[in-house]
Amino acid sequence: MSVEAPAAIVLENLSKVYDLPPGSAGAAQAVAADNLNLRIAAGEVFGLVGPNGAGKTTTLKMICGLLVPTAGRIVVNGIDVERDPEAAQGGIGYLADFFSLYDDLKVWEYLDYFAHAYKMAPETIAGRVTEVLGVLGLEGKRGAFIGGLSRGMKQRLGIGRAIIHDPQVLVLDEPAVGLDPKGRIEFRQLVRELNGQGKTVLITSHLLHDLEEMCTSIAIIERGRLLRSGRLGQILGEGVRERRVRIMIASPGFALVEWLSRREGVTGVTGVAPIGAQFSFAGGEAELASLVKALVVAGASVYAVEPVGETLEKVVMGLSRGEVT
Repeated sequence: MSVEAPAAIVLENLSKVYDLPPGSAGAAQAVAADNLNLRIAAGEVFGLVGPNGAGKTTTLKMICGLLVPTAGRIVVNGIDVERDPEAAQGGIGYLADFFSLYDDLKVWEYLDYFAHAYKMAPETIAGRVTEVLGVLGLEGKRGAFIGGLSRGMKQRLGIGRAIIHDPQVLVLDEPAVGLDPKGRIEFRQLVRELNGQGKTVLITSHLLHDLEEMCTSIAIIERGRLLRSGRLGQILGEGVRERRVRIMIASPGFALVEWLSRREGVTGVTGVAPIGAQFSFAGGEAELASLVKALVVAGASVYAVEPVGETLEKVVMGLSRGEVT
């Protein structure tokens, strides 16, 4: 029997409603979070996904104690954020989608400044700055001015600011925006390394492929409402009505595409080089096994049967209507 991991973040009936200025078109209020209930286990890399205006940034700011909820409760590392915001914030590292960098500061000075802002013990700061520079891969830029850094280095430095006080929970809002492919790969590696140190990471991004590469669990929200949440593999499985399957054979003379196209429950058959096919299948494991058995009986030498994974992008688009608050 598996033991459930302790929760790093718990949202209970969380809501946030904004009053709109008099004379605004439409409703008098805007709902950014609508009765959200979510549990994020310690040690997760957890992705929060949704269209623009879904309430992602508002939710992150409430978790970090930067916005007060209209209703509901937030607990981070066992601490009620509204009752004891300072204690809760001490265990959180937050990187906003837009954050300040000071071009005329040196890299080490920037981290040193925020270490003091977090009221770290003065005698520990120099060592911690050196340690964080190592984690970020910026040891060689210690004395460089921030204005001369690349976009990717600046983004890593922003994460350094968020982790300088060694928080248990890291909250990242669109952290990979503007990064080139190399920068995105380096960023994903950094997130994995931080998670490997035991940190829980909550992240929003429109780069859904990146989330697939990093996340252990996902929540999908729209108009402030939770549409689906769970382990990534579970979410991808739930999001499809039919499975995609690839079959490869070692029988050059066998008309595989034509044979599959005549089978019940099989749709969307396409050929795959050198000799194979990919298709949608409405049946379960037993039906797929029967299909493969029939294929062998028909004279095909089958050497591979493998699922073709659904993408997070397709699942999100299937669940979401693209509505915003």
